[in-house]
Amino acid sequence: MTQKKNFIIPLVFVGMMFFAIGFALGINSFLIPVLKGTLGVSSGESYLILAATFSTFIIFGYPASMTISKIGYKRTMALSFLLFAIAFALFIPSAKSESFILFLVASFMSGIGNTFLQASVNPYITILGPIESAAKRMSIMGICNKLAWPVAPVFLAYVIGKNTTDTLISDLYLPFYIIIGVFLLLGIISLLAPLPEVKAVGEDGSSTDESLYASNKKSIWQFPHLLLGALTLFLYVGVETVALSTLVDYADSLALPNASSYAWISSVGMVVGYICGIIFIPKYLSQAKALVICSLLGIAGALLVVLMPAAISIWFIGLMALGCSLMWPALWPLAIADLGKFTKAGSSLLVMAIVGGAVIPTIFGFLKDIVGAQNSYWIALPCFLFILYYGVSGYKIRTT
Repeated sequence: MTQKKNFIIPLVFVGMMFFAIGFALGINSFLIPVLKGTLGVSSGESYLILAATFSTFIIFGYPASMTISKIGYKRTMALSFLLFAIAFALFIPSAKSESFILFLVASFMSGIGNTFLQASVNPYITILGPIESAAKRMSIMGICNKLAWPVAPVFLAYVIGKNTTDTLISDLYLPFYIIIGVFLLLGIISLLAPLPEVKAVGEDGSSTDESLYASNKKSIWQFPHLLLGALTLFLYVGVETVALSTLVDYADSLALPNASSYAWISSVGMVVGYICGIIFIPKYLSQAKALVICSLLGIAGALLVVLMPAAISIWFIGLMALGCSLMWPALWPLAIADLGKFTKAGSSLLVMAIVGGAVIPTIFGFLKDIVGAQNSYWIALPCFLFILYYGVSGYKIRTT
């Protein structure tokens, strides 16, 4: 009972950090149509904002892991908020000069902060308690994260007082000044937060039954379930980013009124899935079974988005998002299971795989220029099919 109580305070603080991640990423869904409309860039070029944000994971994923090893989880979390504040400060001169290149630089800097925060909070919440209930904790964090995605465009639209179609670059100054102050405050709060340092089973090199599988391994490249998990995570993050970040732009393409309000569709779908994860995992549903069910939902959603009439197809992106909901909570513990002393290195590889959020949406953006907004969602189908394979058998592959 005491142990459960000890989880509550860290969960509250880390939940706040997951909300901050979602808010920072949700800003992109507002910027994409604004930059496309005011700077005259193409759809493919506008989605380079996401590419700049997510490309940092493959560059800084390992350095972030090394930073955690040197200064610990909590100080790395605080550092990430400072990096976020610097990034949002860069958005202001980007807006003043109306330079798309500077916006990409600011987004890249935001991505660095995101990388350091993701690298610290995800393994932290996974190993904070028993591995078999990690998906439940990750589901709670997922609610905090995904509710923040639509909050960002709604917040920006509220502070600016305009819809995305009417927003000018110069309107971005005030909201970004507010965001800078909030993220600096979050950095101070995270530094002072009562977050104990945690270690995964066998991470300290001790010999235990749980870490026997890892005891004779020399590197993370000897864990097939981890490598396949990293590829699966790459595809999952890419398709989830498409589901979360394209709604406002898609609504604009369909000439739907008040486009920013459609940002809630995917978040509602994901929160419903997370609530199911909290209720059913691990008591009624294993993490692997949850991954299989979610993959099937994602496949159905992807097909319905591209096959249904355009005017109602946007609502089925919510079904894609529902499918994505438990993928992160299920994938992360399945991929880092039994890594022992390689847990931090394995986690850094998974963080690097988040670069899928740069690659898949960028391809989506250029496909939109070629085949149209609705047909570009075909890119989600092969991603969900591979995730289904990992949930059925890929996570079971081990070497002797």
